[in-house]
Amino acid sequence: MDKHIIDLFIKNAIAEDLGDGDHTSLSTIPAGALGKAKLLIKEEGVLAGVELALEIFNQVDKDLKIEVFIQDGAQVKYGDIAFTVEGKTHSILLAERLVLNCMQRMSGIATKTKRVVQLLEPYTAKILDTRKTTPGLRYLEKWAVKIGGGVNHRIGLYDMILIKDNHVDYAGGIVNAIHAANEYLERTGKKLEIEIEVRNLQELDQVLQTGHINRIMLDNFSFDDLKTAVDTINHRYTTEASGGILEENITQYAACGVDYISMGALTHSVKSLDMSLKAF
Repeated sequence: MDKHIIDLFIKNAIAEDLGDGDHTSLSTIPAGALGKAKLLIKEEGVLAGVELALEIFNQVDKDLKIEVFIQDGAQVKYGDIAFTVEGKTHSILLAERLVLNCMQRMSGIATKTKRVVQLLEPYTAKILDTRKTTPGLRYLEKWAVKIGGGVNHRIGLYDMILIKDNHVDYAGGIVNAIHAANEYLERTGKKLEIEIEVRNLQELDQVLQTGHINRIMLDNFSFDDLKTAVDTINHRYTTEASGGILEENITQYAACGVDYISMGALTHSVKSLDMSLKAF
């Protein structure tokens, strides 16, 4: 966990919610009142966000006492209690919605990722996430993918050179783009891997003739062309399939022999896991 990123996220999220005060709690519950609450699971899935919840509670009120019963990555079912929290009622209520929003979404992502990971068990391919994340929540969403057993692709624009179709077109072609990327790395001294997206077998041939890359993304290939591409590359470079990949067809992509499969649906269209924080 990157403490700096998490602390900043929590600070901003609380400020967004709190404004000039939680007037409902201030008006209905005496100052200093104490209470307990439990995180109740209401749907089967993979739990994610417990470690984050502890940070949220700690930042809201360091005197809150949390007892954790289920850790991140565990399979949970209806009726399970992930943890309890005890302390000032105002503090519990202030943290409640942020904890639930984060844990529900992270658990939904981890649950979906776990299902995909299980589908890929008979194959060598690993599942990757993408940059198709919610602005401001990318770190949390990619964290949830890891909890679910997936692999993080690049975190942002800064930690890999990924030459996509628009880059190729703007650069004047694949050869120009690859040469320019390598010249940039030599000039700046940066140590970044280079991945290039190809749209067809003809572009793949250009990449193989040029070289000087680390990974090839095979985008929106038919299954026949994908198998041909993987055989042609023949382990010279890491391969990644992408484009329109869903749970319903992912095993067909994996059967083509690619090393990785990237799936934007892990984060951009996920159903949150149902849970609630209940007083007791």
